[in-house]
Amino acid sequence: MLAYMKARCCSRDLHKPQNMTPPNPFGAEATLSTSAGDVKYFRLRKLAEDGIGDIDTLPFSIRVLLEACLRNVDGFVVNADDVTNLANWNAAAPAQVEVPFKPGRVVLQDFTGVPAVVDLAALRSAMVRMGGDPTKINPLVPCDLVVDHSVQVDEFASRFALKHNVETEFKRNKERYEFLRWGQKALENFSVVPPATGIVHQVNLEYLSKVVMVSDGVAYPDSLVGTDSHTTMINGLGVVGWGVGGIEAEAVMLGQPIYMLTPEVVGFELTGALPEGATATDLVLTVTQLLRAHGVVGKFVEFYGEGMARLGLADRATLANMAPEYGATMGFFPVDDETLNYLQRTGRSADLVDLVERYTKEQGLFRTDDAPEPSFSSKLGLDMSTVVPSLAGPKRPQDRILLSDMQPVWKKALGETFGKDAPADPVPVEDNGNSSEITDGVVVIAAITSCTNTSNPSVMVGAGLLARNAVAKGLQRKPWVKSSLAPGSRVVTEYLAKSGLDQPLNELGFQTVGYGCTTCIGNSGPLPQPVANAVTSGDLVAASVLSGNRNFEGRINPLVKANYLASPPLVVAYSLVGTIDIDLDTEPLGQDPDGKDVFLRDLWPTQKEIADTIASSMTPEMFTEQYASAADGPEEWQAIQSSDADLYAWNADSTYVQEPPFFIDMPVEPAPIAAIEGARCLVSVGDSTTTDHISPAGAIKPDSPAGLYLQEQGVDVKDFNSYGSRRGNDRVMTRGTFANIRLKNMLAPGTEGSVSIHYPSGEQTSIYDAAMKYKADSTPLVVLAGAEYGTGSSRDWAAKGTFLLGIKAVIATSYERIHRSNLVGMGVLPLQYREGESRESLELDGTEVFDIRLDDSLEPRQAVEVTARKSNGDEVHFVTTCRIDTPVEVDYYRNGGILHTVLRQLAKS
Repeated sequence: MLAYMKARCCSRDLHKPQNMTPPNPFGAEATLSTSAGDVKYFRLRKLAEDGIGDIDTLPFSIRVLLEACLRNVDGFVVNADDVTNLANWNAAAPAQVEVPFKPGRVVLQDFTGVPAVVDLAALRSAMVRMGGDPTKINPLVPCDLVVDHSVQVDEFASRFALKHNVETEFKRNKERYEFLRWGQKALENFSVVPPATGIVHQVNLEYLSKVVMVSDGVAYPDSLVGTDSHTTMINGLGVVGWGVGGIEAEAVMLGQPIYMLTPEVVGFELTGALPEGATATDLVLTVTQLLRAHGVVGKFVEFYGEGMARLGLADRATLANMAPEYGATMGFFPVDDETLNYLQRTGRSADLVDLVERYTKEQGLFRTDDAPEPSFSSKLGLDMSTVVPSLAGPKRPQDRILLSDMQPVWKKALGETFGKDAPADPVPVEDNGNSSEITDGVVVIAAITSCTNTSNPSVMVGAGLLARNAVAKGLQRKPWVKSSLAPGSRVVTEYLAKSGLDQPLNELGFQTVGYGCTTCIGNSGPLPQPVANAVTSGDLVAASVLSGNRNFEGRINPLVKANYLASPPLVVAYSLVGTIDIDLDTEPLGQDPDGKDVFLRDLWPTQKEIADTIASSMTPEMFTEQYASAADGPEEWQAIQSSDADLYAWNADSTYVQEPPFFIDMPVEPAPIAAIEGARCLVSVGDSTTTDHISPAGAIKPDSPAGLYLQEQGVDVKDFNSYGSRRGNDRVMTRGTFANIRLKNMLAPGTEGSVSIHYPSGEQTSIYDAAMKYKADSTPLVVLAGAEYGTGSSRDWAAKGTFLLGIKAVIATSYERIHRSNLVGMGVLPLQYREGESRESLELDGTEVFDIRLDDSLEPRQAVEVTARKSNGDEVHFVTTCRIDTPVEVDYYRNGGILHTVLRQLAKS
């Protein structure tokens, strides 16, 4: 089990060039001839020749980790034993020893990237206060930040939608973009892919990744970490990488390795081929459900089998993208012939393709159909011919629903999930003299969105062909549906235009609204006012259908309670009927001009139609032309002025970027670890509380603490933007912690949103205001939680906001991998109930006073005693497991977090 992954600090000179490596103790250096000349590399097979392991039995993902260890042996950070341990990887019982991993690069998106750069700027300011050199704070590995999370769907179903939304994006985000321009100039190894270019993971797949990198004449496998959960999309290209919190990414940027326990690798065998009517989206929803049931949290998943030959790279990327949804650290596809073909199709140079082929074949990193099957920790599989059209929802991506079952499952959810005995009475929607009636299950958002699907030509062309067929039959989008198309790169626009499929999509209201995440991240924009009024007045359970990867409650739109993930063709189909209370297998979508019923099967394109359209409309030149100017950005970006000074000039009046308080007045030496005494519970939440619940990314309510703060600063409600866009301002984000409108705090039963009870006063107030009252009394705080606490996005503000509210510890049944790491990275203590115990079994209601016994002798995973004192004088004594998992994490906790540790070491050096 991959129990933890953390950037491990060490006392070596962090500014030593990364490739100044002493002579390799294994004598593995060799030379490889390529079409572009000779390169050096470190031969994996040299280990087997010397009797160290057998590379041919290792999973391909382990081979990549092994190469990184072999190449980076320096006798300090990476030792010879690290190489030997990994070369002797035991599939049945991987040794629970640390593996050092030094990723080759870091990718960031702007929601998580801006706060990362804010932290780097704050570290520079702190370094000066501590008497050090601010330029020591610099990325030591290549870092690419893609601005993709900020565009919002304000205008839609209009040929002016893209222009309007881009203009509005730049107006809203002027301060943020000025700040990023400063970072681009002041920081080394840091580049920005400007707004209106594409989505980070699609840009990474189509452009940034080289599969094999060359630095200082040494070739090695591309590898990375990213500040977004879906960084795993790059696994489809044969590249090792996964999502981490921004805190961890910053440490990697500053030269710190990542340490992990030796991972288990689950082999997933693919056989057969997708049948007619099934898409890559249906495949990934099916695989997600299977792997969630298998239990792959914290493990690598590696795909293999004869079905790989019939799975295109874009389909592989779709499967890899949703690794966070099935719980794995990675969903890995080895390099093979399809990888090389994809590199050629996307305009990569012939020299690069030659390097990738020669290097991976020489290193045993190239998969062939006749190669021996690697050893896996466990195996399962899927005959792809059994995949059928599906959706997932209404609140979680792993809850798959067969399209044929959608209507009865919806009716059941209306009662069991949303608490309605029967559908609401129809409510009129008045718009420009036209009147319609809607009720529960009304689809108010239909969005072709997200890297998961917009990177995949088969489903994008499929949506276009279905739209073409619908228009030919005289069908139209229902007037209450907010429709949108947000491609993950401009190449999508090119091939849709060349195929002529942009026109029918436009006719159905799927005009391009922007190049970014949009609806999937919660930037769906407001519903048209008549629709919003109808949903609100009728207290309707409205629905969205989106081609995204996340559908957690409160994420997509404040007025939409039921959210369903679906393929782009199904998104178009549901826009035509405007409701999910329908059986699309048996009921018509509408009637043609002759009054004849039109069914979904009449519109669905064949696989041959899709393949032929792709072949005739997509060329390598599209990729080279579009990405040739990727760094330039639109004229609005080019016009931004910013400083290039070493220190960022903090503006006290900014509502977007503020110096965070993490390093202000930080002592040179940390205080010893001490007990937490007299703590009160601020929040008590159930199972599957997501990072969206803890730190929402979407709209800011005007009457919320964050909304009131912005108004006090003179910001109009129309200019609030989103929580995600305000992550550079701790004043907003602290007030926005636990501010999700669907949060249910058990301390305040019967309420939703940011509500808590302050004790001992018993006053009901906002979570932020309660925290400030406790802070004024110097009362430490705790959170009580259920299972899978912190699941969802790799959102560092879910830990930062927790810390800034004054929360010292979280006591949960279990944790999501990244969030547990982030809590430790911010100096918050994660405790876990012992097996068989829980908040409920211990009868903790959150009104207690908590004492947590700790001292400076804290060790990883040690038992920690907790006493909960009730108001009647009774005491509950229980023992938890400290989920600080490693010695280095103890150091992080003692220092108050990862970055505090790094800063102290840099200041001393």
